[in-house]
Amino acid sequence: MKNSLNPKNILFLARTLCQKPAIAATDTKKYNEINYVAHHFESDGLKLVGRLTEPHLTNGGKATGLVLCHGFPSVLIGEKDSAQSYYDLADLISDHLGWFVFAITYRGCGNSEGNFSLQGWLNDTISAARHLNKIDSVETVYAVGFGTGGALAINAAALCEEISGVAAVSPPSDFNDWIEEPKDLLNYARKVGVITGDDYPENLDEWMQELSEIQTIESAGAMQGKPLLVLHGADDRVVPSFDARVIADAHGSADLRIIEGATHRLRFDPRTTAVLIGWLDRVNRSNLNSMTIGQNFPKQEEQL
Repeated sequence: MKNSLNPKNILFLARTLCQKPAIAATDTKKYNEINYVAHHFESDGLKLVGRLTEPHLTNGGKATGLVLCHGFPSVLIGEKDSAQSYYDLADLISDHLGWFVFAITYRGCGNSEGNFSLQGWLNDTISAARHLNKIDSVETVYAVGFGTGGALAINAAALCEEISGVAAVSPPSDFNDWIEEPKDLLNYARKVGVITGDDYPENLDEWMQELSEIQTIESAGAMQGKPLLVLHGADDRVVPSFDARVIADAHGSADLRIIEGATHRLRFDPRTTAVLIGWLDRVNRSNLNSMTIGQNFPKQEEQL
C-alpha cells in the first residue's frame, strides 16, 4: 500500500532509490507522483538555491516541513553541488510522510552565491528553516543534516524556535581538526570550489574564529527538550562514532543509533533511510498529538 510505513517496505524502496540516477537540479516537474520545484531563499543578503519537494494537499491542507542539509563537499568524488545527491532522499521522505522537503544548497556550493564560512552555513540553516516555516501550508519544521550539516542543524535548533527537532547523521561533535589546521581547511575549501573569491576571507582571523564558536555539544544540551536523533556508522573513519555518543549524552534524551558495518556516507545506506523515516514519523505524530491535546484541553485559569 502506498505510503505504508512498514519498515520492510521503506527498506525496499530505499534500496531501489540508492540505485537510481540523480535528478537534475533545475527540473520543475512531477516525478514518481512527486512535485518538486527549484526554490530560492536569502541568507545574509545572498541568494541561495534549494529544491522543494511538495506533497499533494487538498485545498487548505497543512503538512510538516523538513530542511535537508548536506555535508561538506569531498574532493575525492567531486560533489561541489552536494545537495543534488540528496534529492532522491528528499522525494522518498516526502512520498512516505506527505511532507514538504527543502533540500538546501549552502553558500559557496552549487549555484548558491557566496563563499564558505561555518557561521555562514549556520545562518543558512536558520534562514532555510524560517523560510520554509513561512509557507502557508507548512505547520511544523524539522531538520535533517549529514556530516557538517548535521552538526549545524543541532546548533540551529538551539537558536531557532522554528526548528522543532533534528536528525543528525554522522555529525562531528566539534571542529577541532579544522581549528588546528585552518589554513589547510582554507586550501581544501578552495580546491573543492566552495571558496572562489581571491580576496576571501577578508579577515582570516575572524573566519578562523568562527570554527571555535560553533559548539555542537553545548548546542545539543541547549535544544530545550526538542527531539534529537543521532545516527552514525560503526565503521565511520571520517568522524568516529564516539562523537555521536558524546552529542547524544549532552542532549540527555536523544535517540542514538549506531549502524553496524556502515561508513561515513550513510545517505547511501538504505538502513539509514528506514531509520530516518520511522523516527521522523513517530516524533511528528507525538508532537501533533500533544498539540491536539493542548487544543482540546485548554489550561484552566487558577482559582484565587
